[in-house]
Amino acid sequence: MSNILDYETVALVDDDDAIEIIDQTLLPGKTEMIRLHTAQEIWDAIYLLQVRGAPAIGVTAGFGIYLLMKHSKAENYNEFIAELKEKSDYLNSSRPTAVNLSWALKRMQNHIFEFCNIKALEDGSVCLDSAKEYDLKGMICEMRDESERIKAEDIDVCRRIGEYGLTLIKDGYGLLTHCNAGQLATCKYGTATAPMYLAHEKGMNIKVYCDETRPLLQGARLTAYELHSAGIDTTLLCDNMSASLMKSGAINAIFVGCDRVAANGDAANKIGTSVVATVAKRYNIPFYVCAPTSTIDINTPTGDEINIEQRKPEEVTEMWYKERMAPEGIKVYNPAFDVTDNELIAGIVTEYGVLRAPYKEAIADLFDKIQKK
Repeated sequence: MSNILDYETVALVDDDDAIEIIDQTLLPGKTEMIRLHTAQEIWDAIYLLQVRGAPAIGVTAGFGIYLLMKHSKAENYNEFIAELKEKSDYLNSSRPTAVNLSWALKRMQNHIFEFCNIKALEDGSVCLDSAKEYDLKGMICEMRDESERIKAEDIDVCRRIGEYGLTLIKDGYGLLTHCNAGQLATCKYGTATAPMYLAHEKGMNIKVYCDETRPLLQGARLTAYELHSAGIDTTLLCDNMSASLMKSGAINAIFVGCDRVAANGDAANKIGTSVVATVAKRYNIPFYVCAPTSTIDINTPTGDEINIEQRKPEEVTEMWYKERMAPEGIKVYNPAFDVTDNELIAGIVTEYGVLRAPYKEAIADLFDKIQKK
């Protein structure tokens, strides 16, 4: 079996005006690299989950908006800014829940504004009074460099999350995870899996259990695949078996990723995560959310304000089956994510350390320290 760690999840191929990704819809049966050139191809790849996971989506967005602006013919700032906004809004519409998508696009815009001395106003307009002389080539070069920094930072952040998460693991631990927050969701190491990879590197004896993650089976197709191919002792289970496993005493800690953390510590992650957290609370098993600070949305007060993506019913009734598995005409409830209440979370593992309750204060303090650096 090939080791998925040998592949880059997302890469910029600048001389081909393309983003190269692993088509994750084909895993684990086939590892195929595909190149995205157009706005439609990038949008489709995000929406169809050919590239997925909040950090990887953010990296893709950074590369994507750079490539879409690379050959801009804008002759002045007003034209450039209007084009940048139009293309950013289009990419941002592909998936509403993962905050890294909008975060990366906003970061790319803000970097250009800073480079050009453009002042963004509260009403959404801009002030060009102090702007530098218009330099299209210079702006495009800056966008390329900033998109590469987003990727490099993702790798560094995941490694640091892994190091802090490793402090929560002991030799011989059984670990449970839900969905895929591994290398396939980032550019290296993953978030929830980073402590597992580092534990494995250090020769620790750990056993990892992966929920299959219905209806899209990210745990079965992706997490189980990448952990097993990396040589980690890995066991797959159906989602509704996790309570039985926790009751048996096999699980010492749970690590999951997330697509958005609200300012109060509520965390949106793949559907079924809140069930795992609730059962973990019942059996006194610590439940940890691994989240880069780019995934923490301080402008969203609680999980109630997180926009949850609703997906097509066919993912439940037909996908993965040779024949339809439900009656024609049946109603289907298919949210992509659910929100885990902060009271169920033992710690939020960030690249700056492990945050503990009360999370509203802990998150505010963290962002205050970051802003003062």
